[in-house]
Amino acid sequence: MTRIGPPSRVLLVAVAISQIAYGRLPPARLTRATRGIVGLMLAASLAEAAEARGRRGLGAVGLAATVGFAAELVGVRTGRPFGHYAYSAKLGPRVGGVPVLAAAAWAMMARPAWAVAGLISRRWRVPLAAGALTAWDVFLDPRMAREGYWSWPGGGRYEGVPASNFLGWFATGTVLFSGWAALGDDEPTDGALTLYAWTWAGEAFANAVLWRRPVVAAAGSAAMGAFAVPALRSRLR
Repeated sequence: MTRIGPPSRVLLVAVAISQIAYGRLPPARLTRATRGIVGLMLAASLAEAAEARGRRGLGAVGLAATVGFAAELVGVRTGRPFGHYAYSAKLGPRVGGVPVLAAAAWAMMARPAWAVAGLISRRWRVPLAAGALTAWDVFLDPRMAREGYWSWPGGGRYEGVPASNFLGWFATGTVLFSGWAALGDDEPTDGALTLYAWTWAGEAFANAVLWRRPVVAAAGSAAMGAFAVPALRSRLR
């Protein structure tokens, strides 16, 4: 298993510090801070991918951004595969109604999801990675919708988010990781695993303690934990 290199180690620490500080910021500064954290997480994923696989790793992250952004474009226009939703202007410049920053969200968590899936099972790595990526959205979507980054006009049973959203994430993730599998297998890395595990623990704490969202804390913890725990156990062995 590939160890964490100096560049990605520094960026992972920066991600952790920025996310801890996020919980103490006044509401007026949260939008800019959100954009900054997305940028830091993307930089950490890119550094880890470059350390692990060089240009091929960077190309894989680029593929994740492309597939994710394409799915968002289709989703905003047609309501498929996620359901009917719309972005606000809070995430910055948009193309076809989709913020450019949305591509970064898919790219930054693809490597962590792929890593935990590889630690659990190589045979079922594609669907496991798609599930691990979808599990992160159990935390992400309720918070971002609540803060006005996007909206679900029809609502949904889970914190106003419809089940179709998570089915769409899983379907998009399956397409994405099928492409990664075609690029050739690679060893899971400590850096990607650390980013997934930190996101799981950090989101659980923030929703339970800081934001007082017990339903999201419980659901997100269970969803991401279903992948993080067995991956961590495998790594420790």
